[in-house]
Amino acid sequence: MSSSWSCRALAFALCLGAPAVALAHGDHVPTLATAWTLSPWFLLPASVLLALYTVGLARLWRQAGIGRGVSWLQASGFGAGILALFLAAVWPLDAYGEWSLSAHMAQHMLLLALAPPLLLSGRPMGVVAHALPPRWSPRVHRAVAGLKSQVVAGLGLATLVHVGVMALWHLPAATGAALASEGVHWAMHGSFLLAGLWFWTAMLHRLRDASTGAGPALLAVVAVMMAMGFMGALLTFSRRPLYEVYAERAPALGLDVLADQQLAGLVMWVPACLPYLVGGLWLMAAWMQRAQRRQDPAYAAPPPFEPRSPGPQA
Repeated sequence: MSSSWSCRALAFALCLGAPAVALAHGDHVPTLATAWTLSPWFLLPASVLLALYTVGLARLWRQAGIGRGVSWLQASGFGAGILALFLAAVWPLDAYGEWSLSAHMAQHMLLLALAPPLLLSGRPMGVVAHALPPRWSPRVHRAVAGLKSQVVAGLGLATLVHVGVMALWHLPAATGAALASEGVHWAMHGSFLLAGLWFWTAMLHRLRDASTGAGPALLAVVAVMMAMGFMGALLTFSRRPLYEVYAERAPALGLDVLADQQLAGLVMWVPACLPYLVGGLWLMAAWMQRAQRRQDPAYAAPPPFEPRSPGPQA
């Protein structure tokens, strides 16, 4: 029995150490059964994050009670974010993205627009801190607080990076370079995810506290949606293929090159904008609710405390 388990463990380790499943980034057209990408660049950090979050959440709920500190809904949001990462980086979009521009676009939008807010909704840093040794907790909290203050203060720069990463990697030359090199390929995916986490961290802070600059946050959402709409429209209404590599590969999947490109534009234009639209509407609702509370006498602040003057002394 132990020998059997050792062989299985060795096979699993070799699988993780391989750059990827051969069918995922090779010359073979993928099918749903073979569209797997088992790369350590994703599997190792994702597995560590998921394990730490699971342990931290179990400890938090054991101490505070189930659903306290982090609700079931927030934990489910984190799980949905992990699922979005799985669909984008493991199966099936990463493999199909080698052959279809629309699949590649869907992968990018999951990494940039959907997975980051879902992951962050589960308060991952606070939960992971519960999984670490207690003596590390003060250092982790100080590091997270310092990083968060920098991230939140840099919403404008985060927005520029968010749009810039999206625009630069969708240039035909950059896309071709990513498809030709495994290292560039994963650098592209990592930059999408990091840019998304930076932008959505600043956004979610304002969603939770609308007094910290709702106006600039709304402008950031509008700017991102306009940029995505513009780039999506370019792809949708172009009358010629813009990506030579997909003009060669898409027919192998039985796809019309222009139809595949138009679908990619629609993915960027419509569904990818929905998370930003939801975030903007939520931010606007929080902002209006806060303004209404300020005008409502029931929510008026109590008068300042005035110490009672001492009476005459006997």
